[in-house]
Amino acid sequence: MLCAAGAHTQTLKIKAVPEGVQKAYLDGKDTVPIVHLREIYIYPPVKFKNQREQARYNKLVRDVKRTLPYAKMVYETLIETYEYIETLPDEKSRQAHLKRMEKELFQEYKPQLKKLTFSQGKLLIKLIDRECNQSSYNLLKAYLGSFRAGFWNLFAGMFGASLKTEYDPKGKDAMTERVVVLVENGLL
Repeated sequence: MLCAAGAHTQTLKIKAVPEGVQKAYLDGKDTVPIVHLREIYIYPPVKFKNQREQARYNKLVRDVKRTLPYAKMVYETLIETYEYIETLPDEKSRQAHLKRMEKELFQEYKPQLKKLTFSQGKLLIKLIDRECNQSSYNLLKAYLGSFRAGFWNLFAGMFGASLKTEYDPKGKDAMTERVVVLVENGLL
């Protein structure tokens, strides 16, 4: 603060809010804390009928842990690509950018994705649908066109998979959804 003479200054010390202090509001004479809790998922313990079923569950956990990061990366890449494409002036530059991106992504991730097992590849297709709310086929069709999307779907079909596979978290993919939620929350 400045004194009346203006020659002497004094600094005010502002105390930092201590860690762990919560926000609150006054309700009459009561202080009501505002606490933000993260969601907690509680599932009943999994009961296995036999060893084979337990082994299948353990394999699902392993596969989700391996493929979920790729599905999340696909979602982030799609968002970034879409936002960038919107800034490009014309269709020709957009197509050139998409071809360049496709080539770079293939170079970077092809060696890692080739190491996925067949079941992990099928799971990845479903998890991409879960993350992006669209099938892999529709995503490819939107970015690469229907001809190239059809080609990749045909290629996947030769191995018994389909890029049009949809994720059903309340139906046949309920156990997968459970595992994904637990993995995302660090509980598995």
